[in-house]
Amino acid sequence: MGFQVYRMERDRARFRDIVRGRLRQDLRKYLSTSELLGRQGKNSISIPVPQIELPRFRFGENKGQGVGQGSGENGQPIDGDGQDGEGAGAAGEHPGQHILEVEVELEELAEMLGKELELPNIQPRGSKQIHMEGGRYTGIRAQGPQSLRHFRRTYRRALKRTIASGDWNAKDPVVVPIREDERYRARRTTPQPESSAVIFHMMDVSGSMGREQKDIVRIKAFWIDTWLRSQYQNIDVVYIVHDAMAKIVDQDAFFHLRESGGTKISSAYELCLKLIRERYRPENWNIYPFHYSDGDNWSARDTERCVHLLDDEILPRVNQFCYGQVKSAYGSGQFKKDLDAALGSDERLVTAGVNSREEIADSIRQFLGQGR
Repeated sequence: MGFQVYRMERDRARFRDIVRGRLRQDLRKYLSTSELLGRQGKNSISIPVPQIELPRFRFGENKGQGVGQGSGENGQPIDGDGQDGEGAGAAGEHPGQHILEVEVELEELAEMLGKELELPNIQPRGSKQIHMEGGRYTGIRAQGPQSLRHFRRTYRRALKRTIASGDWNAKDPVVVPIREDERYRARRTTPQPESSAVIFHMMDVSGSMGREQKDIVRIKAFWIDTWLRSQYQNIDVVYIVHDAMAKIVDQDAFFHLRESGGTKISSAYELCLKLIRERYRPENWNIYPFHYSDGDNWSARDTERCVHLLDDEILPRVNQFCYGQVKSAYGSGQFKKDLDAALGSDERLVTAGVNSREEIADSIRQFLGQGR
């Protein structure tokens, strides 16, 4: 029985390796589809892959005729009745291809992404100080397990209590600790640095951003988050939408909200800057703002305001600012041109245009390829 269990576990491990090899082989396909985004858990994701069929023998009746058997002639039907069959049969009841869903850890998926796109690991800049248990027992407390009982501290307290109560007898020095005398070793709580990051996803939700554009943004945001979570111990994600005004929303509203108003990009940048100043100071946080739109802004004047906010306020505070421009039938694409012309030489600003789903992988590499 034990040997059979071992073989089963060995076969399962081999199967998992085969599936992961298939995922690595087809990773480019998953980088351009939203197929798996609804299957994400806290630490893993369920990925659909075509079922892998193993070759096998099929046992059945052998009539002794047909190609490769006995005296069969060229062109003779296998069943040997000499009659032509119909070219098409009745509709079957079984699917042509089975789909298998495989659980993959997000950390492993991030490793696949890093290898596929040749992404460098990030060197964190800010570190948030959190209180956590240290590794040495240098503290003392009144409660704990007997295995951590501090004999000398316990005896000393019992001796002081005995002397203070007048029960001490030098000729018969008996000291009996009671519960209140017990002392135990304890770890000291000390501040330890923890690398923390905040991701700002900002998106234009005006009427010109349709379903296809939002699907592209959704796919990019998923892979960006997956990679950054593999690089930092603590991640906050903030979703900001804007048309003529900006506001903070939850993840579901971010990808499904659609407004009919105009577009004022500076409203999103101002809200992002306000949150950085009040909640995510750069000395404690690694900051990654990502902005997505189709390139339309309500006026050149507001674009100048955006450039000013980026150059003077946002870029000095962040690890990197990324602008992704998604092509739409209504967007002019002018905003990316203006950013490149004004701030293209600043390595903290990365802009990328996406004309179709096939370009998503290249834009992710542009955003994450500097290791900032």
